[in-house]
Amino acid sequence: MYKKHLQSYIKAGITGLAVVLVTLLLLSSKTLLAGTVTVSSIADLQKAITQAKPGDVILLADGVYPTTEDIIVNEKGLQGKNIIIAAQHPGAAEITGKGGFSLISPAAYITIRGFKFTHAASRAKTGTGTSFCRFTQNIFETPGDGEDLTIAGSDQEIDHNTFQNKNAMGRFIAVRGQDKQIAERLHIHHNYFNNQASQGGKNGAEALQFGLSGFSLSSSNSIVEYNLFEKCEGENELISVKASAVTLRYNTIRNCPAQFTLRHGNKSLVYGNYFFNTPGLRIFGDDHLIYSNYFENCSSAVVIGNGDGEVADGAQLTSHDRPDRVLIAFNTLVNNKENIIQTARKNGMGATSITVANNIIQGGGPAATIAGPYPDPQWAGNILFNVKDAGDMPAGSYTNIDPKLAKTSADAYHLEAGSPAVNHAIGSYPGIKFDMDGQPRTLPLDIGADELSNAFVQAHVLNPADVGCNTK
Repeated sequence: MYKKHLQSYIKAGITGLAVVLVTLLLLSSKTLLAGTVTVSSIADLQKAITQAKPGDVILLADGVYPTTEDIIVNEKGLQGKNIIIAAQHPGAAEITGKGGFSLISPAAYITIRGFKFTHAASRAKTGTGTSFCRFTQNIFETPGDGEDLTIAGSDQEIDHNTFQNKNAMGRFIAVRGQDKQIAERLHIHHNYFNNQASQGGKNGAEALQFGLSGFSLSSSNSIVEYNLFEKCEGENELISVKASAVTLRYNTIRNCPAQFTLRHGNKSLVYGNYFFNTPGLRIFGDDHLIYSNYFENCSSAVVIGNGDGEVADGAQLTSHDRPDRVLIAFNTLVNNKENIIQTARKNGMGATSITVANNIIQGGGPAATIAGPYPDPQWAGNILFNVKDAGDMPAGSYTNIDPKLAKTSADAYHLEAGSPAVNHAIGSYPGIKFDMDGQPRTLPLDIGADELSNAFVQAHVLNPADVGCNTK
Protein backbone atom coordinates (compact mmCIF):
# COMPACT_ATOMS: atom_id res chain seq x y z
CA MET A 1 0.00 0.00 0.00
CA TYR A 2 2.83 2.34 0.94
CA LYS A 3 4.59 1.74 -2.40
CA LYS A 4 1.37 2.38 -4.27
CA HIS A 5 0.81 5.72 -2.53
CA LEU A 6 4.46 6.63 -3.02
CA GLN A 7 4.28 5.94 -6.75
CA SER A 8 1.09 8.03 -7.00
CA TYR A 9 2.80 10.84 -5.11
CA ILE A 10 5.85 10.73 -7.39
CA LYS A 11 3.67 10.70 -10.51
CA ALA A 12 1.70 13.68 -9.24
CA GLY A 13 4.92 15.50 -8.40
CA ILE A 14 6.38 14.86 -11.81
CA THR A 15 3.16 16.00 -13.48
CA GLY A 16 3.07 19.17 -11.37
CA LEU A 17 6.73 19.89 -12.09
CA ALA A 18 6.09 19.44 -15.80
CA VAL A 19 3.19 21.89 -15.63
CA VAL A 20 5.39 24.39 -13.81
CA LEU A 21 8.20 23.97 -16.33
CA VAL A 22 5.84 24.39 -19.30
CA THR A 23 4.34 27.46 -17.66
CA LEU A 24 7.77 28.94 -17.08
CA LEU A 25 8.78 28.22 -20.67
CA LEU A 26 5.63 29.87 -21.97
CA LEU A 27 6.19 32.91 -19.78
CA SER A 28 9.82 33.04 -20.87
CA SER A 29 8.87 32.77 -24.53
CA LYS A 30 6.47 35.67 -24.10
CA THR A 31 9.33 37.83 -22.86
CA LEU A 32 11.36 36.88 -25.91
CA LEU A 33 8.66 37.35 -28.53
CA ALA A 34 8.01 40.81 -29.93
CA GLY A 35 4.92 42.52 -28.60
CA THR A 36 2.85 45.64 -29.22
CA VAL A 37 1.81 47.94 -26.42
CA THR A 38 -0.30 51.11 -26.65
CA VAL A 39 0.26 53.89 -24.12
CA SER A 40 -1.50 57.18 -23.50
CA SER A 41 0.88 59.22 -21.38
CA ILE A 42 4.50 60.33 -21.53
CA ALA A 43 5.21 58.51 -18.26
CA ASP A 44 3.86 55.24 -19.66
CA LEU A 45 5.71 55.86 -22.93
CA GLN A 46 9.01 56.24 -21.07
CA LYS A 47 8.28 53.13 -19.00
CA ALA A 48 7.48 51.08 -22.10
CA ILE A 49 10.67 52.24 -23.78
CA THR A 50 12.74 51.27 -20.76
CA GLN A 51 11.23 47.78 -20.83
CA ALA A 52 11.35 47.32 -24.61
CA LYS A 53 13.00 44.34 -26.25
CA PRO A 54 14.07 43.72 -29.86
CA GLY A 55 11.08 43.70 -32.19
CA ASP A 56 8.69 45.43 -29.75
CA VAL A 57 6.29 48.08 -31.05
CA ILE A 58 5.27 50.91 -28.73
CA LEU A 59 2.32 53.00 -29.93
CA LEU A 60 1.40 56.39 -28.49
CA ALA A 61 -2.35 56.99 -28.68
CA ASP A 62 -3.71 60.03 -30.52
CA GLY A 63 -3.50 63.26 -28.56
CA VAL A 64 -1.26 66.17 -27.55
CA TYR A 65 1.41 65.31 -25.00
CA PRO A 66 3.29 68.08 -23.14
CA THR A 67 6.75 67.16 -21.89
CA THR A 68 8.84 68.61 -19.09
CA GLU A 69 12.02 66.70 -19.98
CA ASP A 70 13.48 64.57 -22.75
CA ILE A 71 12.19 61.09 -23.53
CA ILE A 72 15.33 58.98 -23.13
CA VAL A 73 15.99 56.03 -25.42
CA ASN A 74 19.08 53.91 -24.75
CA GLU A 75 17.75 50.43 -25.51
CA LYS A 76 19.07 48.16 -28.26
CA GLY A 77 17.08 46.36 -30.90
CA LEU A 78 18.62 43.92 -33.33
CA GLN A 79 19.12 43.91 -37.06
CA GLY A 80 15.73 43.10 -38.55
CA LYS A 81 14.09 43.57 -35.14
CA ASN A 82 14.06 47.30 -34.52
CA ILE A 83 12.35 48.65 -31.44
CA ILE A 84 9.62 50.77 -33.03
CA ILE A 85 8.29 53.80 -31.17
CA ALA A 86 5.41 55.21 -33.20
CA ALA A 87 2.27 57.29 -33.22
CA GLN A 88 -0.78 55.05 -33.22
CA HIS A 89 -2.00 57.03 -36.24
CA PRO A 90 0.56 59.02 -38.29
CA GLY A 91 0.60 62.68 -37.34
CA ALA A 92 -2.08 62.30 -34.66
CA ALA A 93 0.25 62.03 -31.65
CA GLU A 94 1.84 65.41 -31.01
CA ILE A 95 4.75 65.85 -28.61
CA THR A 96 5.07 69.39 -27.33
CA GLY A 97 6.68 71.10 -24.33
CA LYS A 98 10.31 71.13 -23.25
CA GLY A 99 11.56 67.68 -24.25
CA GLY A 100 11.83 65.41 -27.27
CA PHE A 101 13.24 62.00 -28.13
CA SER A 102 16.88 61.84 -27.04
CA LEU A 103 18.60 58.69 -28.31
CA ILE A 104 21.76 58.12 -26.31
CA SER A 105 24.48 55.47 -26.29
CA PRO A 106 24.20 52.52 -26.63
CA ALA A 107 20.84 52.90 -28.44
CA ALA A 108 20.74 50.87 -31.65
CA TYR A 109 18.12 49.70 -34.13
CA ILE A 110 15.52 52.18 -32.89
CA THR A 111 12.76 53.58 -35.17
CA ILE A 112 10.88 56.80 -34.32
CA ARG A 113 7.83 57.00 -36.61
CA GLY A 114 4.78 59.09 -37.36
CA PHE A 115 4.90 61.80 -34.69
CA LYS A 116 4.30 65.52 -34.88
CA PHE A 117 7.00 67.37 -32.94
CA THR A 118 6.16 70.85 -31.69
CA HIS A 119 8.38 70.71 -28.62
CA ALA A 120 11.27 73.13 -28.10
CA ALA A 121 14.05 73.12 -30.68
CA SER A 122 17.28 71.17 -30.12
CA ARG A 123 15.60 68.39 -28.12
CA ALA A 124 15.34 65.69 -30.82
CA LYS A 125 18.71 64.03 -31.34
CA THR A 126 20.76 60.91 -31.76
CA GLY A 127 23.91 61.09 -29.69
CA THR A 128 27.40 59.78 -30.27
CA GLY A 129 27.61 56.04 -29.75
CA THR A 130 24.13 55.41 -31.17
CA SER A 131 23.80 53.38 -34.36
CA PHE A 132 21.29 52.10 -36.88
CA CYS A 133 18.54 54.42 -35.70
CA ARG A 134 15.82 55.88 -37.87
CA PHE A 135 13.45 58.87 -37.88
CA THR A 136 10.70 58.35 -40.45
CA GLN A 137 7.33 59.87 -41.41
CA ASN A 138 7.47 62.55 -38.73
CA ILE A 139 6.51 66.23 -38.84
CA PHE A 140 9.07 68.61 -37.33
CA GLU A 141 7.86 72.09 -36.43
CA THR A 142 9.88 72.90 -33.32
CA PRO A 143 9.82 76.55 -32.16
CA GLY A 144 12.66 78.67 -30.85
CA ASP A 145 16.35 78.85 -31.63
CA GLY A 146 18.09 75.56 -32.33
CA GLU A 147 17.88 72.48 -34.49
CA ASP A 148 14.81 70.44 -35.33
CA LEU A 149 16.97 67.28 -35.37
CA THR A 150 20.62 66.68 -34.53
CA ILE A 151 22.39 63.53 -35.75
CA ALA A 152 25.69 62.54 -34.11
CA GLY A 153 25.58 58.75 -34.32
CA SER A 154 26.59 56.73 -37.37
CA ASP A 155 24.54 54.43 -39.62
CA GLN A 156 21.36 56.47 -39.17
CA GLU A 157 18.46 56.87 -41.59
CA ILE A 158 16.41 60.06 -41.78
CA ASP A 159 13.64 59.61 -44.33
CA HIS A 160 10.16 60.70 -45.39
CA ASN A 161 9.93 63.46 -42.79
CA THR A 162 8.44 66.93 -43.19
CA PHE A 163 10.49 69.79 -41.76
CA GLN A 164 8.49 73.00 -41.94
CA ASN A 165 7.74 76.54 -40.81
CA LYS A 166 10.99 77.45 -39.08
CA ASN A 167 11.23 81.11 -38.05
CA ALA A 168 14.21 81.17 -35.71
CA MET A 169 17.94 80.61 -35.71
CA GLY A 170 19.15 77.05 -36.18
CA ARG A 171 18.77 74.31 -38.75
CA PHE A 172 16.19 71.76 -39.73
CA ILE A 173 18.93 69.10 -39.53
CA ALA A 174 22.44 69.39 -38.09
CA VAL A 175 24.90 66.53 -38.57
CA ARG A 176 27.67 66.19 -36.01
CA GLY A 177 30.08 63.47 -34.88
CA GLN A 178 32.59 62.60 -32.21
CA ASP A 179 36.00 64.19 -31.66
CA LYS A 180 37.19 64.98 -35.23
CA GLN A 181 35.15 62.27 -36.96
CA ILE A 182 31.86 63.21 -38.63
CA ALA A 183 28.96 60.76 -38.33
CA GLU A 184 29.36 58.05 -40.96
CA ARG A 185 27.15 56.20 -43.42
CA LEU A 186 24.06 58.34 -42.99
CA HIS A 187 21.16 58.08 -45.41
CA ILE A 188 19.03 61.24 -45.56
CA HIS A 189 16.32 60.86 -48.18
CA HIS A 190 12.79 61.72 -49.31
CA ASN A 191 12.40 64.54 -46.80
CA TYR A 192 10.46 67.75 -47.43
CA PHE A 193 12.11 70.95 -46.23
CA ASN A 194 9.60 73.76 -46.53
CA ASN A 195 9.28 77.38 -45.42
CA GLN A 196 12.31 78.51 -43.49
CA ALA A 197 12.22 82.26 -42.85
CA SER A 198 15.20 84.54 -43.37
CA GLN A 199 17.15 85.38 -40.23
CA GLY A 200 18.33 88.72 -41.62
CA GLY A 201 21.75 87.62 -42.80
CA LYS A 202 22.83 85.94 -39.56
CA ASN A 203 25.06 82.87 -39.87
CA GLY A 204 23.74 79.55 -38.56
CA ALA A 205 20.36 79.07 -40.22
CA GLU A 206 20.99 76.54 -42.97
CA ALA A 207 18.27 74.06 -43.87
CA LEU A 208 20.85 71.26 -43.52
CA GLN A 209 24.28 71.69 -41.99
CA PHE A 210 26.40 68.61 -42.59
CA GLY A 211 29.28 68.92 -40.15
CA LEU A 212 31.46 71.67 -38.72
CA SER A 213 34.93 72.92 -39.58
CA GLY A 214 36.58 70.53 -37.12
CA PHE A 215 34.99 67.55 -38.89
CA SER A 216 35.82 68.73 -42.41
CA LEU A 217 38.79 66.45 -43.10
CA SER A 218 36.99 63.31 -41.92
CA SER A 219 35.07 61.18 -44.42
CA SER A 220 31.37 60.56 -43.89
CA ASN A 221 30.54 58.28 -46.85
CA SER A 222 26.95 59.43 -46.47
CA ILE A 223 24.18 59.99 -49.03
CA VAL A 224 21.72 62.89 -49.16
CA GLU A 225 19.21 62.16 -51.92
CA TYR A 226 15.66 62.63 -53.18
CA ASN A 227 14.94 65.54 -50.85
CA LEU A 228 12.84 68.58 -51.79
CA PHE A 229 13.71 72.07 -50.58
CA GLU A 230 11.18 74.86 -51.11
CA LYS A 231 11.08 78.43 -49.78
CA CYS A 232 14.08 77.94 -47.50
CA GLU A 233 16.05 81.15 -46.93
CA GLY A 234 17.32 81.04 -43.36
CA GLU A 235 20.72 82.34 -44.51
CA ASN A 236 22.85 82.45 -47.67
CA GLU A 237 23.70 78.72 -47.41
CA LEU A 238 20.92 76.18 -47.93
CA ILE A 239 23.05 73.07 -47.42
CA SER A 240 26.45 73.62 -45.89
CA VAL A 241 28.76 70.61 -46.19
CA LYS A 242 31.66 70.73 -43.75
CA ALA A 243 32.84 67.15 -44.14
CA SER A 244 34.48 64.96 -46.78
CA ALA A 245 33.07 62.19 -48.98
CA VAL A 246 29.42 63.23 -48.95
CA THR A 247 27.15 62.38 -51.90
CA LEU A 248 24.38 64.87 -52.74
CA ARG A 249 22.20 63.53 -55.53
CA TYR A 250 18.71 63.71 -57.06
CA ASN A 251 17.56 66.53 -54.77
CA THR A 252 15.26 69.31 -56.00
CA ILE A 253 15.77 72.90 -54.86
CA ARG A 254 13.01 75.31 -55.82
CA ASN A 255 12.52 78.99 -54.93
CA CYS A 256 15.18 78.99 -52.21
CA PRO A 257 17.32 82.16 -52.05
CA ALA A 258 20.21 80.13 -50.61
CA GLN A 259 23.02 78.02 -52.03
CA PHE A 260 24.14 74.44 -51.88
CA THR A 261 27.66 74.99 -50.50
CA LEU A 262 30.60 72.64 -50.29
CA ARG A 263 32.03 74.83 -47.54
CA HIS A 264 34.86 72.64 -46.20
CA GLY A 265 36.08 69.15 -47.02
CA ASN A 266 37.13 67.13 -50.04
CA LYS A 267 36.02 64.42 -52.45
CA SER A 268 32.29 64.94 -52.42
CA LEU A 269 29.95 63.97 -55.27
CA VAL A 270 27.20 66.36 -56.39
CA TYR A 271 25.14 64.95 -59.24
CA GLY A 272 21.64 64.70 -60.61
CA ASN A 273 20.29 67.64 -58.60
CA TYR A 274 17.66 70.05 -59.94
CA PHE A 275 18.01 73.75 -59.13
CA PHE A 276 15.18 76.18 -59.95
CA ASN A 277 15.25 79.88 -59.09
CA THR A 278 18.08 79.61 -56.56
CA PRO A 279 21.69 80.86 -56.28
CA GLY A 280 22.82 77.35 -57.31
CA LEU A 281 25.95 75.63 -56.06
CA ARG A 282 29.10 77.13 -54.48
CA ILE A 283 32.30 75.10 -54.24
CA PHE A 284 35.30 75.10 -51.92
CA GLY A 285 37.70 72.23 -51.17
CA ASP A 286 39.41 69.67 -53.37
CA ASP A 287 38.70 66.78 -55.73
CA HIS A 288 34.93 67.09 -55.98
CA LEU A 289 32.92 65.70 -58.89
CA ILE A 290 30.09 68.03 -59.97
CA TYR A 291 28.11 66.49 -62.82
CA SER A 292 24.68 65.82 -64.35
CA ASN A 293 23.09 68.71 -62.45
CA TYR A 294 20.32 70.88 -63.90
CA PHE A 295 20.05 74.64 -63.31
CA GLU A 296 17.13 76.74 -64.58
CA ASN A 297 16.30 80.41 -63.95
CA CYS A 298 18.91 80.69 -61.23
CA SER A 299 20.58 83.92 -60.15
CA SER A 300 23.85 82.02 -60.46
CA ALA A 301 24.36 78.39 -61.37
CA VAL A 302 27.86 77.16 -60.47
CA VAL A 303 30.01 79.38 -58.26
CA ILE A 304 33.66 78.33 -58.11
CA GLY A 305 34.93 79.61 -54.78
CA ASN A 306 37.77 82.09 -54.53
CA GLY A 307 39.80 80.67 -51.66
CA ASP A 308 41.32 82.65 -48.82
CA GLY A 309 43.43 79.76 -47.53
CA GLU A 310 44.91 76.41 -48.52
CA VAL A 311 44.22 73.80 -45.85
CA ALA A 312 46.72 71.37 -47.40
CA ASP A 313 49.42 73.96 -46.67
CA GLY A 314 48.33 74.50 -43.07
CA ALA A 315 45.55 77.08 -43.32
CA GLN A 316 42.93 77.06 -40.62
CA LEU A 317 40.02 74.65 -41.17
CA THR A 318 37.68 77.63 -40.85
CA SER A 319 39.15 79.23 -43.97
CA HIS A 320 37.53 79.14 -47.40
CA ASP A 321 39.74 76.34 -48.68
CA ARG A 322 40.96 77.01 -52.21
CA PRO A 323 39.20 74.72 -54.68
CA ASP A 324 41.69 72.40 -56.38
CA ARG A 325 41.15 69.67 -59.01
CA VAL A 326 37.37 69.99 -59.19
CA LEU A 327 35.51 68.51 -62.17
CA ILE A 328 32.45 70.49 -63.37
CA ALA A 329 31.11 68.48 -66.27
CA PHE A 330 27.98 67.23 -68.02
CA ASN A 331 25.66 69.82 -66.47
CA THR A 332 22.77 71.64 -68.19
CA LEU A 333 22.26 75.34 -67.49
CA VAL A 334 19.16 77.09 -68.88
CA ASN A 335 18.25 80.80 -68.67
CA ASN A 336 20.37 81.64 -65.65
CA LYS A 337 21.30 85.24 -64.90
CA GLU A 338 24.86 84.09 -64.30
CA ASN A 339 26.19 80.69 -65.31
CA ILE A 340 29.68 79.57 -64.25
CA ILE A 341 31.30 82.26 -62.14
CA GLN A 342 34.06 83.01 -59.71
CA THR A 343 33.63 86.20 -57.68
CA ALA A 344 36.42 88.54 -56.66
CA ARG A 345 38.02 88.39 -53.20
CA LYS A 346 40.62 90.76 -51.79
CA ASN A 347 43.91 88.86 -51.76
CA GLY A 348 42.01 85.80 -52.91
CA MET A 349 43.89 82.62 -53.81
CA GLY A 350 41.39 81.71 -56.52
CA ALA A 351 41.07 78.09 -57.64
CA THR A 352 43.48 75.71 -59.36
CA SER A 353 43.17 72.90 -61.91
CA ILE A 354 39.43 73.26 -62.41
CA THR A 355 37.93 71.31 -65.33
CA VAL A 356 34.80 72.69 -67.03
CA ALA A 357 33.80 70.24 -69.73
CA ASN A 358 30.85 68.97 -71.75
CA ASN A 359 28.28 71.31 -70.22
CA ILE A 360 25.28 72.78 -72.08
CA ILE A 361 24.64 76.46 -71.40
CA GLN A 362 21.52 77.85 -73.06
CA GLY A 363 20.20 81.37 -72.59
CA GLY A 364 20.91 83.86 -69.84
CA GLY A 365 24.07 85.80 -69.06
CA PRO A 366 27.70 85.19 -69.98
CA ALA A 367 28.73 81.54 -70.06
CA ALA A 368 31.63 82.12 -67.68
CA THR A 369 32.81 85.02 -65.54
CA ILE A 370 36.07 84.42 -63.69
CA ALA A 371 37.45 87.11 -61.34
CA GLY A 372 40.38 85.73 -59.44
CA PRO A 373 43.53 83.63 -59.79
CA TYR A 374 42.65 80.64 -61.96
CA PRO A 375 45.81 78.71 -62.88
CA ASP A 376 45.86 75.52 -64.95
CA PRO A 377 42.22 75.45 -66.06
CA GLN A 378 40.85 72.81 -68.41
CA TRP A 379 37.95 73.85 -70.67
CA ALA A 380 36.59 71.47 -73.31
CA GLY A 381 33.54 70.26 -75.18
CA ASN A 382 30.96 72.77 -73.95
CA ILE A 383 27.90 73.83 -75.97
CA LEU A 384 26.65 77.43 -75.83
CA PHE A 385 23.36 78.63 -77.30
CA ASN A 386 21.65 82.01 -77.03
CA VAL A 387 23.82 83.16 -74.12
CA LYS A 388 24.76 86.82 -73.80
CA ASP A 389 28.34 85.89 -74.71
CA ALA A 390 31.06 83.37 -73.91
CA GLY A 391 32.56 85.69 -71.31
CA ASP A 392 35.75 84.18 -69.92
CA MET A 393 35.22 80.78 -71.51
CA PRO A 394 38.17 80.51 -73.89
CA ALA A 395 37.79 80.04 -77.62
CA GLY A 396 38.13 76.43 -78.72
CA SER A 397 36.51 75.10 -75.54
CA TYR A 398 32.94 75.47 -76.76
CA THR A 399 30.69 75.28 -79.80
CA ASN A 400 27.90 77.74 -80.54
CA ILE A 401 25.06 75.49 -81.67
CA ASP A 402 21.44 74.70 -80.82
CA PRO A 403 21.55 71.64 -78.50
CA LYS A 404 17.90 70.87 -79.32
CA LEU A 405 16.54 70.84 -75.81
CA ALA A 406 12.83 70.37 -75.18
CA LYS A 407 10.97 70.66 -71.90
CA THR A 408 9.27 67.38 -71.07
CA SER A 409 6.45 66.42 -68.74
CA ALA A 410 9.14 65.98 -66.09
CA ASP A 411 9.44 69.82 -65.93
CA ALA A 412 13.02 69.94 -67.19
CA TYR A 413 14.71 70.34 -70.56
CA HIS A 414 15.97 67.11 -72.09
CA LEU A 415 17.82 66.25 -75.28
CA GLU A 416 15.79 65.58 -78.38
CA ALA A 417 16.75 62.94 -80.93
CA GLY A 418 19.13 64.46 -83.42
CA SER A 419 20.74 66.78 -80.89
CA PRO A 420 24.38 67.62 -81.65
CA ALA A 421 25.09 66.85 -77.99
CA VAL A 422 24.36 63.15 -78.46
CA ASN A 423 27.53 61.01 -78.50
CA HIS A 424 29.77 64.09 -78.84
CA ALA A 425 31.33 64.51 -75.42
CA ILE A 426 35.07 65.13 -75.44
CA GLY A 427 37.37 63.15 -73.16
CA SER A 428 37.12 60.08 -70.97
CA TYR A 429 35.39 60.39 -67.61
CA PRO A 430 35.04 57.03 -65.85
CA GLY A 431 33.64 58.74 -62.74
CA ILE A 432 30.59 60.03 -64.65
CA LYS A 433 28.16 57.17 -64.20
CA PHE A 434 24.61 58.62 -64.24
CA ASP A 435 22.61 61.40 -65.84
CA MET A 436 20.08 63.70 -64.17
CA ASP A 437 17.34 61.05 -64.51
CA GLY A 438 19.45 58.41 -62.81
CA GLN A 439 19.95 56.62 -66.11
CA PRO A 440 23.36 55.07 -66.68
CA ARG A 441 25.83 56.91 -68.90
CA THR A 442 26.99 54.82 -71.84
CA LEU A 443 29.83 55.41 -74.26
CA PRO A 444 30.05 57.53 -76.31
CA LEU A 445 28.76 60.05 -73.78
CA ASP A 446 26.26 62.83 -74.45
CA ILE A 447 27.03 66.45 -73.56
CA GLY A 448 24.96 68.00 -70.76
CA ALA A 449 23.03 66.60 -67.79
CA ASP A 450 20.82 64.33 -69.89
CA GLU A 451 21.87 61.08 -71.56
CA LEU A 452 19.44 60.22 -74.37
CA SER A 453 18.33 56.78 -73.21
CA ASN A 454 15.48 54.31 -72.94
CA ALA A 455 16.76 53.02 -69.60
CA PHE A 456 14.57 53.12 -66.51
CA VAL A 457 14.17 56.66 -65.09
CA GLN A 458 15.20 56.62 -61.42
CA ALA A 459 15.03 60.36 -60.69
CA HIS A 460 13.01 63.38 -61.73
CA VAL A 461 12.04 66.85 -60.56
CA LEU A 462 10.44 66.34 -57.16
CA ASN A 463 7.13 67.75 -55.95
CA PRO A 464 5.63 67.74 -52.44
CA ALA A 465 3.62 64.59 -53.19
CA ASP A 466 6.89 62.69 -53.74
CA VAL A 467 8.42 63.37 -50.33
CA GLY A 468 7.66 64.00 -46.69
CA CYS A 469 5.60 62.44 -43.94
CA ASN A 470 2.67 61.33 -46.11
CA THR A 471 4.75 59.17 -48.45
CA LYS A 472 6.33 55.79 -47.82
